[in-house]
Amino acid sequence: VQLQASGGGLVQAGGSLRLSCVASGRTDTKYGMGWFRQAPWKEREFVAAIASNGGKTYYAHSVKGRFTISRDNAKNAVYLQTNDLKSEDTAVYYCAADREPPTVANWVGSWGQGTQVTVSS
Repeated sequence: VQLQASGGGLVQAGGSLRLSCVASGRTDTKYGMGWFRQAPWKEREFVAAIASNGGKTYYAHSVKGRFTISRDNAKNAVYLQTNDLKSEDTAVYYCAADREPPTVANWVGSWGQGTQVTVSS
């Protein structure tokens, strides 16, 4: 499956962005989908994931209560609503897909190209 992420940008601290990721290719297979992020000089880290039917979601502790992951299977899309953004949220955000909801970067089967989120303080 191929993943195309979008929606990043420059936002002030306390602001919001909605990231989108659209899947193409083998979309007949049910995938868990998720988001990771990577800041300069840091390892890629898990942000949020959602089960293939949208029935279960997972969040990193650092974003719980501020970010919301959702999906629209009719559009083969997954979204990440980010609220109350902080400077430490600045990173390239990557969309991910795998048979199970992706929560560990080394186990992810498919990656999108990334979208930059920059939060100014």
